[in-house]
Amino acid sequence: MSDAIEVVTLADGAQDPATIAERLARFIDGARSSLDLSVYDVHLGPRLRPIVRPALERALARGVRIRFEHNEAMGEKTKGPPPPRTDPGVVRDLDIPIVSFPGVPDLMHHKYVIRDGRDLWAGSTNWSEDSWSREENVIVTLESPDVARAYADDFEQLWRSNGNVARGGHVGSHPAAVDGASVTPWFAPGRAHALVHRIAAAMGHARRRLRIASPVVTSGPILGTLAEVAEERRVDLGIVVDATQVHEVLFQWRGRVAWKRSTLERLVHDERTSGKRSTPWGPTTVHDFMHAKLTVADDTVFVGSYNLSRSGETNAEDMLEIEDAALADRLAEYVDELRRRYPAFS
Repeated sequence: MSDAIEVVTLADGAQDPATIAERLARFIDGARSSLDLSVYDVHLGPRLRPIVRPALERALARGVRIRFEHNEAMGEKTKGPPPPRTDPGVVRDLDIPIVSFPGVPDLMHHKYVIRDGRDLWAGSTNWSEDSWSREENVIVTLESPDVARAYADDFEQLWRSNGNVARGGHVGSHPAAVDGASVTPWFAPGRAHALVHRIAAAMGHARRRLRIASPVVTSGPILGTLAEVAEERRVDLGIVVDATQVHEVLFQWRGRVAWKRSTLERLVHDERTSGKRSTPWGPTTVHDFMHAKLTVADDTVFVGSYNLSRSGETNAEDMLEIEDAALADRLAEYVDELRRRYPAFS
């Protein structure tokens, strides 16, 4: 696996959230000129805030320019992922510019940090104690000026968008060589159609293995392709979803989108699909969702913030397409570990 790409996998109860906060603080401490933070949900309590907040203060003291964009906390669930609980205390009174997105009708759903125009922190993980302790997530850090430049273009589009996420994601997807691996950044909503069909094509062209970890699977091209692959039984297939959220989708689809409902039902009731029975979302409940967004098709990995959902195609989302056999092996095993942890969908 490339030494320039580092991946951390999280599982419910498998790590101390302080270790993730410390990892993030070390990443911030490495900044020398700039930090651009685009994070959907920030909610660090009294245990974790004293780890992350001082790192930001130290960066400012070194003369690092910091900008921060986030999705505003919404009073009730609207669509897609649960609404964030962004806590301004992490950045309150810091002399940094902040851009907030209303989350209506579409979400600013990124979880990335660009450091010095060269290094990237990305993946599926929000900045919260539950995200770092009770959820399945993946964090990717890498060093690549080319990949960081694409993320910087996306950040600038959102920064100048006046709170309109539809103006983001209009960034070309070009592969970059990263220490022997090939890494291609993808962004929505600007390139959502191309991203969805890219993932569906990778699924359809898989010859050996296909592993999926996603809270839900509701994107039409992806759902249709995945169901076809499952029925043909020509590849080694394994899927893990959030059973609670899938049940919510099936309930919402009663009496409409009949083909999608029947296709999703067949897919999740396949014996190769496992489901985490997470706690239904509530403002005061534990947030223990199966939150990873990961596809492994042979030796290709797609990892980032996109949920394989139809609604996610209009959100501000990012994915990394990584061609690396060793990384694909490792993340396929991670999906299998989750499948062994959770029961067959029922």
